[in-house]
Amino acid sequence: MNLQQSAKDRADELTADRLSVEKFAVGQSVPRKEDPMLLCGRGHYTDDISLPGQVYAVMVRSQNAHGIIRSIHTEAARKMPGVLGVYTATDLKGYGPLKCVVPFNNRDGSPMKKPLREALAVGKVRYVGDPVAFVVAETVHAAKDAAEAVEVDVEPLPAITSAEEAAKTGAPQLYDDVPGNVALDYHYGDAEAVKAAFAKAAHVTKLDLVNSRLVVAAMEPRAALAAYDGQRFTLYVGSQGVYGMRANISEAMGVPAKDVRVLTGQVGGSFGMKAAVFPEYICILHAARTLGRPVKWTDERSGSFVSDSHGRNHDVTGELALDADGNFLAVRLSIFANVGAFLSPVAPMPGTLNAVKNVQGMYRTPLIEVSSKVMFTNTSHVSAYRGAGRPEGNYYMERLIDAAAIEMGIDRMALRKRNQIAPRELPCKTASGGTYDSGDFAALTKQAYELADAKGFAKRKRESARRGKLRGLGIGNFLEVTAPPSKELADIKFNPDGTVTLATGTLDFGMGHATPFAQVLSERLGIPFEKISLLQGDSDRLAMGGGSGGSKSIMHTGTAIVEAAAKVIEKGKELAAFALEAAPTDIGFNRGNFTIVGTDRSISIMELADKLHNGTKPPADAPQSLDVTHVSDGPGASTYPNGCHVCEVEVDPDTGTVDIVKYSCVNDFGTVINPLIVEGQLHGGVVQGIGQALMEKTVYDGDGQLLTGSFMDYAMPRAADVPSFVLADHPAPATTNPLGVKGCGEAGCAGALTSVMNAVIDALGSHGIRHVNMPLTPAQIWQALQDAKAARPQ
Repeated sequence: MNLQQSAKDRADELTADRLSVEKFAVGQSVPRKEDPMLLCGRGHYTDDISLPGQVYAVMVRSQNAHGIIRSIHTEAARKMPGVLGVYTATDLKGYGPLKCVVPFNNRDGSPMKKPLREALAVGKVRYVGDPVAFVVAETVHAAKDAAEAVEVDVEPLPAITSAEEAAKTGAPQLYDDVPGNVALDYHYGDAEAVKAAFAKAAHVTKLDLVNSRLVVAAMEPRAALAAYDGQRFTLYVGSQGVYGMRANISEAMGVPAKDVRVLTGQVGGSFGMKAAVFPEYICILHAARTLGRPVKWTDERSGSFVSDSHGRNHDVTGELALDADGNFLAVRLSIFANVGAFLSPVAPMPGTLNAVKNVQGMYRTPLIEVSSKVMFTNTSHVSAYRGAGRPEGNYYMERLIDAAAIEMGIDRMALRKRNQIAPRELPCKTASGGTYDSGDFAALTKQAYELADAKGFAKRKRESARRGKLRGLGIGNFLEVTAPPSKELADIKFNPDGTVTLATGTLDFGMGHATPFAQVLSERLGIPFEKISLLQGDSDRLAMGGGSGGSKSIMHTGTAIVEAAAKVIEKGKELAAFALEAAPTDIGFNRGNFTIVGTDRSISIMELADKLHNGTKPPADAPQSLDVTHVSDGPGASTYPNGCHVCEVEVDPDTGTVDIVKYSCVNDFGTVINPLIVEGQLHGGVVQGIGQALMEKTVYDGDGQLLTGSFMDYAMPRAADVPSFVLADHPAPATTNPLGVKGCGEAGCAGALTSVMNAVIDALGSHGIRHVNMPLTPAQIWQALQDAKAARPQ
C-alpha cells in the first residue's frame, strides 16, 4: 500500500508540474510575480534600507548656472550640532572622474571632447544644481541645517542654455579646452550623394522640429546607502545593472572590482537615468570610508529636478527629398543636441547614431545624412530617456512624411505604403547600416488603420465640427533599432529545497522580468513556474552582467537562458543515465522528463535534482549537479520592433485644449512571451509619449535658472488625460535570436509621440497650420490659431 501510495503521489506531483508548465507557458498572460509583494507594501527600495549606526548626507549645490568658485566657507557648518564632516572637492582628490564611455570621433576624424567631470565642482560651477560640497551628520535635519550654513562665493559668468545659441560666435564658454562648446561635431552619410539626390528631387519637404527637453521624474527619487568594512565597499543603490555599476564605481574609487559590492532592490522607475554613476555615490562612499559608518543620501523631488539627468532636447532641421511619384530619395537631418553641462556615459548617442538608426523607419529610403553638433550648455546634463533617440528618429521621419503628403497632394497613407519595405525585400540592408530581418509593414499599417476605423473618421470629424470642435487623425508608424548584441549571463541553480534560482545580469527597474524569464526557463526545462526565482540585484552573485537598456533584456537574457537550458539538458542526460542505469546516448528529454528512449522508464528533472541533493553520488568523471553558469555572446543582431499607432483627437479652438478621444495601435514584437506585460509596457510608453507631445517641457531663463523646478510648474500626464487603448499584434518573429523576440519597452513612446503630434496638427490643418512644435499645450495651440487667423486675408 505504501508503495502504491508513493507511486500515486509521484504521479500526482508530475501531473501538477506538467500543468504548471502548460499554464505558465510562453505566450500566456501570466501576472507579474512581484505584484502581490509590491501592492502589499513589502517591496524594498533603496531608502527603505537602514544599517546600524548610519548617518546622513546632504548635498550643497550651486545656485548659479555659471561662475568661478572664489571660496567655499565650511567653518560654521562644521561647528553645528551633530555634524560629522563637511567635504569639498579638495577632500575627494585621488578619485577618478565620471566618464562618458561611448567612443565618437568628429567629422574630421579627431576624437570628441570629453572634459573631466569630478564628483564635486572644481574651479567653476556650470549649472544650477552643480554639487560643490556635502555635509554628513547624525540626522537628516542636522545635515540640512549645516548644508544651508555652507557659504559658496561664486563670481557669476554669463550663462547659455540653448544648444543652437551655444554654437554662436561669442557665446559663453563652459570649458577652456572645448572651443565653441562643441563636444562632438558628428557626421553620418555620403554628403555628395545626398546633395545630388536633393538636387534631382521633384519635391523637397523641410521642417524645423523641436524634440523638447524632459525631466525624467521617476516615481522613486534617487537614493544610495554606502558602507565600508575596512576592506570592501558596499553600495545600496537603484541601478540598471549591478555588475556594470560595480565596475564603474570601482574605477572611480580607484579600487579593484572585488572590493566593491553593489546591491539593488526594487527600483521605482529609471528610464535610462539611474544607469549611471552620479556624484553623490562617490561622495558617500568617501564619507563611509572616512567616518567608518554607513552613510545614506536620499534626494528630494526638488533636488531631482536639477541633479538627475534630463532627456531629449534636440533642435532639428529635417529635409525629405522625393521624386515626382512620391518615392523617397534621401532624408537629411541637421541637429543641435544639448547635452547640458557635462557628458553622461552615453550623452552623445541620442542625437547622433541613434538618430541615424531610427530615422530610417520602415521605409526604403536609400540615402541618409545626419549632421549633429553636440553642445555643452549651462543646464543639467542630458542622458538616455526611454528610447534615447529611437522615438525622436521616427518622429522626424513621420512628421516629414505628413508634411510632404500635404504639399504634394498625395494621401498620407498611400505615401507611406509606396515607400514601405515589402516582405519580399527582406532581409534588407538599410542606409542606416542595419539589416532588417523580419516584418510585414504594409499589412501591419493596414490592420492599424482598420482597427482605428479610419474610414469612419470623416463622419466623426463632421460631428465634431457641429459642436465647434476640430478633429484630427494622426498616424505614427515606427521601427526601432534595439541595443546591439552583448554578452549576458544565465546562471541556473537547483536548490536543496526544490526551488530553482535563475541569476542574470539584466535588471528589472519596473519591467517585470521575473515572470517572462521564468516562463522561458519553465518551457525549456519543464521546471514548475512557481519554483523559479530570479536574482539580479547582487553583484557578488553574478559572474557578469550587461545590465538593461535599449529594450534588450528579453533578447539578451532570453538567449542566455535558452543556451544555458541546453547545457542543463546535456548534463542531465549524463546524470539521468546514471540514475536509470542506461547509456547517456539512450536518454531523451521532453517536457521536463529524462526518458530511456523506447521505454516508459523516466525521471523528471526535479526528481533528479532532488536525488543529487539527497545522497546520490554520480561518478567522479560525470557532472556533479545540474547547475549551469553560462555567459552567452548574445543574440545575432539588434531587433527591429515596429508598429503603427493611430491617434484621434478633438481640439477646442476657443481654449486650445486637446482631448485624445481614441488611440489604437498594432505592433510587431515578434514572439510575445507574456502579452499582459507587453501591454503594460506599451501603456506606460504611450503615456510618456503623450506627455512629451502635449505638456512636458523643461524651461530655463536667460540666467540658467530652472523655471520648471517642481510639479507645480512641470506638467505630467495623469490618468484623466489618456483614453483606453485598443491594442493588437501583427507578429513577425525575429530570425536573429532563438526565441524570435523583439524589444517592446520603448515602443510606446515612439508610436505615441508621432501619432499624437500628427493628430493635433491634422486637426489644425483646416486653419492652414502646417506645423507646430511640441509640447502642444493649450496656449501653444491657441496662439497658433490666432496667428493663422491674423495671417488670413481680410
